[in-house]
Amino acid sequence: MANRNIEKMASIDAQLRLLVPAKVSEDDKLVEYDALLLDRFLDILQDLHGEDLKETVQECYELSAEYEGKHDPKKLEELGNVLTSLDAGDSIVIAKSFSHMLNLANLAEEVQIAYRRRNKLKKGDFADENNATTESDIEETLKKLVVQLKKSPEEVFDALKNQTVDLVLTAHPTQSVRRSLLQKHGRIRNCLAQLYAKDITPDDKQELDEALQREIQAAFRTDEIRRTPPTPQDEMRAGMSYFHETIWKGVPKFLRRVDTALKNIGINERVPYNAPLIQFSSWMGGDRDGNPRVTPEVTRDVCLLARMMAANLYYSQIEDLMFELSMWRCNDELRVRADELLRSSKKDAKHYIEFWKQIPPSEPYRVILGEVRDKLYQTRERSRHLLANGISDIPGEATYTNLEQFLEPLELCYRSLCACGDRPIADGSLLDFLRQVSTFGLSLVRLDIRQESDRHTDVIDAITRHLEIGSYREWSEERRQEWLLSELSGKRPLFGPDLPKTEEIADVLDTFHVIAELPADNFGAYIISMATAPSDVLAVELLQRECHVKQPLRVVPLFEKLADLEAAPAAVARLFSIDWYKNRINGKQEVMIGYSDSGKDAGRLSAAWALYKAQRSLLSC
Repeated sequence: MANRNIEKMASIDAQLRLLVPAKVSEDDKLVEYDALLLDRFLDILQDLHGEDLKETVQECYELSAEYEGKHDPKKLEELGNVLTSLDAGDSIVIAKSFSHMLNLANLAEEVQIAYRRRNKLKKGDFADENNATTESDIEETLKKLVVQLKKSPEEVFDALKNQTVDLVLTAHPTQSVRRSLLQKHGRIRNCLAQLYAKDITPDDKQELDEALQREIQAAFRTDEIRRTPPTPQDEMRAGMSYFHETIWKGVPKFLRRVDTALKNIGINERVPYNAPLIQFSSWMGGDRDGNPRVTPEVTRDVCLLARMMAANLYYSQIEDLMFELSMWRCNDELRVRADELLRSSKKDAKHYIEFWKQIPPSEPYRVILGEVRDKLYQTRERSRHLLANGISDIPGEATYTNLEQFLEPLELCYRSLCACGDRPIADGSLLDFLRQVSTFGLSLVRLDIRQESDRHTDVIDAITRHLEIGSYREWSEERRQEWLLSELSGKRPLFGPDLPKTEEIADVLDTFHVIAELPADNFGAYIISMATAPSDVLAVELLQRECHVKQPLRVVPLFEKLADLEAAPAAVARLFSIDWYKNRINGKQEVMIGYSDSGKDAGRLSAAWALYKAQRSLLSC
C-alpha cells in the first residue's frame, strides 16, 4: 500500500486549510498540532515496527474515518477483515497505537484551547462568552455584578473576601492515569506549545522537535496499565503530582488575576492573603466506604505524606525568597526579632546550599526567613521519619505544628516592608508565598473521612451491649437520639480497652484514634454515606468525643437513596431543633446529596427530581 499523506487523515475542511497555511486562523491550530503529533508518531512506529505495520495503522485509521463519515457497511467489513487477519503480536501493537494516537489527539486539543485563550487574551476580544478565557471570566463576572446587577464594587469585594471555595479531589484509583504518563504528556504539551511560538529560532525548533519525538516515543514505550493494583498511597501520590506540576504555582497567579480584575472595577486593594478564595480537600486515603484497602494506617500514611510534600514545596521556595528580601531597612519589631535569633544561633548550617553561613545583622529579613527555612526542613524531615519508621528523634516543638506559627514570621516581614515604604516589594513573591500558605496550609490538602453509617451503628451497638443496656441496633430512632444526646451532654467515658471488638469495629475506632493523633489541620469533613436519620450524625459526634478528638471534624450526612433524600429535610430540621447540636455547629451545617445511588435506586429522572426537591427543602430548614 502506498504511503498516504498525513493530511488525508484530517477532515476535508482541515485539508483545504492546510493547503493554504496563511489562511489558517491563528486561534485554530488544532489541525496543525494534530497532524504534527500523528506524523511524528507514525515515523516512530515505522522505525520500531517496520513500514508494513505503519501502513496497517494508517489503513485502519482511514477505513474507520470513511465509515464514520459515510456509514458504508463495506468499509466496516474491510476494517474487520484487516483486523482479523492480524496475528496476536501485531494486534497488540495496533491497539496500543490507537490508544496512543487518541492521547496525542487530546493533547493537541488541549494545546489548541490554551493557544486560543491566550490569543483572545492578547486581543482583548471577549465578546463571545463561549470562547472567553478563564482569565477574562474573572473580570467579566465582576463587571456584570457591578453593571448589570447594580452591586457596588465595595459589595463585590466584601463578598469575595468572605467566601472560600473548597475543591475536593475524590477517590477513583482504578481510573487514574499513571504518573509516568502524566509527566510525559505534560512535556509533549510544552514542546508543542513552544514549537508554534512566533519568536522561535531555527535551532530551538530543531531541538524542540527532537524533544517532542523523544517524549512521544517514551510515552508509547510506557505501559499504560498498572500491572499491580494501585494502593491508596499510590493514588495520593498521583493526585499530588497535579499540585506539584500545576496547582501550586497556579494559585498565586490566579489570585493576581483577581487583584487585576478588582482594580479594573475600582477597588485599589488586593484580596487579603489571609482570606483564601480557594482551598483543597481530598478523599484519597480517607474514603473507606466499601474500600477495605483504606485502613487507619493508610489514612495516617496519607496525612504524613501530604504534610511532607507541603513542607518540601515551601522549603523549595524559601531560599528564592531569601535572595529577594536582601534589604537592610526594617521596622523595630523585626529588628528586635532578628537580633534575638542572631544571639541564639551562631552555627553554620553546612547541609544548606545557599545561606549556609551565619547571616549578618545587616540582612534582617534573611535572618527571619533563615529561621523559617530551618523549621520547614525539620517539619519535612520529621514527617519523613514518621512515615518511614513510625517515630522521629526530631521534637515537635522544632517543627511547624499549626498554621499560625508558620504565618507569623512571614506576616512580620510583610508588615515591616510596608512600614518602611517597600510595599511593592512586599506585594511580590512574599505575598504569593503568604497566599500559598493560607491556601494550602501545612497539609497541602485537607483529608475528608468517609464511612458508611451502618459501621458506626455496629460500634455503638457493641458499646451498648457491653454496658448491658440493650442493643442499639434494635432501638427506635427516638430512643437512639435520646441516649446519644444524654451521653453527649455528660462526661463519663463509655468504654475502655476491654470493649469486645470485631475487626470491623476496631477499624472504625482506630480511624478516630488516628484523627485524634494527627494535627487537626490535616482533616476536613467526616462524611457519613448512606445517612438516613439524625442519630447517624449524633453517633459520629459521640465517637469523636470518646476517642479524644480535641478539635472534632465537621460531620456531614450524605443522603443517597430516594427514601433518604425525601426524609433528609426532616432529619436536618430535627438536628437544628437540638440545643446541643446548634451550639456544636455554630450556625454552619454541610449536607451532601448523592446522585449515584439515588439513580440506581429510582432511575435517573426520578432521582434528578428528588435531588432538586431535597435541595429546595433543605434550604428552608
